[in-house]
Amino acid sequence: MALIEILLPRMGEGVEEATVTRWFVEPGQKVSEDDVIVEVATDKVDSEIPSPADGIIVSLNFKVNDVVRVGSVLAVISTDEKHTAETGNEKVPEKTETEHQEEKLVFNDLERTLSEAGSVADEINKHTVVEVEPDIFLSPLVKSIVTAESITVEELKSIKGTGRNGRITKDDIHSYLHNRQNKTGIEQEMEPPEQKERSAVKVSNDDEIIKMDRMRRLIADHMLLSKQTSPHVTSVVEADVTNMVLWRAKNKEAFQRKYGVKLTFMPLFTEAVAKALRDFPGVNASVEGENIIIRKSINIGIAVVLSSGNLIVPVIKNADTMNVPGLAKKIAALADDARNNNLRPDDIQGGTFTVTNVGTFGNIMGTPIIYQPQVAILAVGLIEKKPAVLETPTGDVIAIRHKMYLSLSYDHRVVDGALGGGFLKRIADYLEAFDINSAI
Repeated sequence: MALIEILLPRMGEGVEEATVTRWFVEPGQKVSEDDVIVEVATDKVDSEIPSPADGIIVSLNFKVNDVVRVGSVLAVISTDEKHTAETGNEKVPEKTETEHQEEKLVFNDLERTLSEAGSVADEINKHTVVEVEPDIFLSPLVKSIVTAESITVEELKSIKGTGRNGRITKDDIHSYLHNRQNKTGIEQEMEPPEQKERSAVKVSNDDEIIKMDRMRRLIADHMLLSKQTSPHVTSVVEADVTNMVLWRAKNKEAFQRKYGVKLTFMPLFTEAVAKALRDFPGVNASVEGENIIIRKSINIGIAVVLSSGNLIVPVIKNADTMNVPGLAKKIAALADDARNNNLRPDDIQGGTFTVTNVGTFGNIMGTPIIYQPQVAILAVGLIEKKPAVLETPTGDVIAIRHKMYLSLSYDHRVVDGALGGGFLKRIADYLEAFDINSAI
């Protein structure tokens, strides 16, 4: 009998696990090549995995909500239809101990993660030197919180996990951190580790309770992690974008006829950001422990609002190599795919900087939260007509101009006021210097 294993593929840079969210088949069911077998979700995107060939499902190796490591065997199909139909209950050979170990996040992986994050204190602390504990399992999100908060292995052993099979969840970690922050010095040494329950929120009879969907929970986790990781600072400038507004008004109909997409302000903003990132490479960066990683590629993420109200950030790869028509087409295509749930894992990976348009909602400015592991994010506000003083050869005059606020949140660990402020001002300079006579 010819058996084919369906493996969990790599879902993007740095993604090592995914959660099974839905099975579309059951054992004994006949499938055709490219039929969807299973839906999985990472902390970035949902993906459907198809069958690689015609056959019959022999086994499904995981349940819905199970967390699966990349490379694990999700299911097995047989291409021998007759033989499989007769022996549909035949068991697939059990995995070896080595294969099981590869699918687990064991203590050695955790210790290596803590070490790579630059936790020198952990290396010299006697509490971090323990025997191998193969039953310590952490999701990527929990592992990142552990690293950011310098939680030692000894501390992890003291935390009672409330997740599936005793797994330590993010709520367990947050509860432990809340408890730890309220203890210092001798108190921390004398008191045994314990979980401090959060104060319950009082609910009235006329209150409505809405359960967070999976994407909203992931967004909440990312926002919390970002604030815990990066000390946020926000700078604001006002830009006179009159030339840009007049150029768009004059050319938007011809632009759509020529390129087949609407001419919005986003490709114009993105072009200015890409130019400024070339001028200030220190903002196109990430932080790894005590190292600053300067990204050579300029990959700009654009925040898109979905019909559910949630946000997703598809990425324009090598945005600095594109002109306005190219950016307009790419932004339109990614936004359309996002709203129709057609994004691929690669579409949301590898971003080095993010732009969010709060002006869409009538807001004049915002203080956005950094999209980790980036070090800065730009919010573009509402464009408004305002009176402004202009200098002319015959004296100052008051004129009506189109103005907007640009606000930049940045990671003050590596981006100081001079770098962040200079970068933001450069974006404004590019927008203000827009050539009203540019050809489409």
